[in-house]
Amino acid sequence: MTWSLPELLAGLHEDIQHRLQTVRKTIQHPGTKGDASENVWLKLLQNYLPQRYQAATAHVVDSNGVFSEQIDVVVFDRQYSPFIFLYEGQTIVPAESVYAVFEAKQVVNANHITYAQNKVASVRRLHRTSLPIPYAEGTYPAKPLIPILGGLLTFESEWKPCFGEPLKKALAGGNDASGRLDLGCVAAHGHFVFEPTKGDYDFTAEGKPATAFLFKLISLLQFSGTVPMIDIQAYGQWLTK
Repeated sequence: MTWSLPELLAGLHEDIQHRLQTVRKTIQHPGTKGDASENVWLKLLQNYLPQRYQAATAHVVDSNGVFSEQIDVVVFDRQYSPFIFLYEGQTIVPAESVYAVFEAKQVVNANHITYAQNKVASVRRLHRTSLPIPYAEGTYPAKPLIPILGGLLTFESEWKPCFGEPLKKALAGGNDASGRLDLGCVAAHGHFVFEPTKGDYDFTAEGKPATAFLFKLISLLQFSGTVPMIDIQAYGQWLTK
């Protein structure tokens, strides 16, 4: 048997696109269709992200007791962060453990972009702790908080062409930087990434958007570093409330 890297990468995208297309065509109930779409993206990240990361549908909570809205896809740390709460199918993770959050929709349009921006902002506005890190010869200063990536994952677009002025205008909207979408994938068309050095988005239309999005996400996670050392005692204050 002769392996082909281009065929492997193309096959990964085709599998994701086929799954999303099947969900869109065959499932009629909106809630069930949404859950199925989320599951496609979750399985992609659960299967292909390095094991230090975990992906789940979850709420995020901070040490002040403030919760985010429910987030379709949360990428969070399981190597250095304790306190992952699971109860009756509900997942709650501490704000300090979060690397990235995504909203999953069937299509990209202005309303869904605004919705995703609000979801992302509900996580970024949470309080995050960071403790000094002890080591053999002393203590390292508390690590600066890493930026939380935010994005939108869809199968199709309501705009033709997908990457035209309406999409650019919608992405540029929002109340403040807390809701900015850093990257996203429209599996049938391509992916987009915010480039901080330019202060603008790059839009890439290609034949393997899901694979390209996955690689870009992994690259951004590599450069984001490790989550800070959580102050677990800040959460412990709620034991006496």
